[in-house]
Amino acid sequence: MPLDHLVLLASSLEEGVAWCEATMGVTPGPGGRHALMGTHNRLFSIASTAFPLAYFEVIAIDPAAPAPGRQRWFDMDDSALQERVRRDGPQLVHWVARVDDAHAAVAALQAQGIERGTVIEATRPTPQGLLQWQITVRADGQRLFDGALPTLIQWGAVHPAAALPASGVTLVSLRLQHPRASALAAALAAIGLAEVVVEPGPARLQAQLLTPRGLIAISS
Repeated sequence: MPLDHLVLLASSLEEGVAWCEATMGVTPGPGGRHALMGTHNRLFSIASTAFPLAYFEVIAIDPAAPAPGRQRWFDMDDSALQERVRRDGPQLVHWVARVDDAHAAVAALQAQGIERGTVIEATRPTPQGLLQWQITVRADGQRLFDGALPTLIQWGAVHPAAALPASGVTLVSLRLQHPRASALAAALAAIGLAEVVVEPGPARLQAQLLTPRGLIAISS
């Protein structure tokens, strides 16, 4: 399954790191800054046989960065989501899927009546060189389907997970639940993700991970 990464939103990177240490028994490795969005992150591998190159992203608004001239990705500027994270702590909010052709995938979703957003180019310097990718971001920053419909990403020559050491955490499964389950399943099928399980019910993402603290489930 071409799951690229899970997105954990935190009020600060320090809170996100502390959550990972307490919940999973692992300290995220270094990430970087996203000048385009005014955000920064920390990463660690959760790759497994079923989810090769998968990684876990802890992301927060970068207090040292100027405000971007647009809405940030992953609904990070949504006041209700910000308040929930402040009140309840870091939480799983989204997932990102790898595609071979981001523009074609966007067109496939448009045929379903879904505007996934424009494909923008982004970069981030790393010790291994410049990371380059194309990613779908709506002008309003919305995730869609309460975060259950993935953001789409097309990597350049280098994938960040290729340089991540084993963390002791592996992704076992990802399950999606949504009141519009059939529409979500059709959208996923249109972009080649028909194998993703979608169940009817209140909107929720649930990931099972095998960690140094045992098998755990985290939900949105």
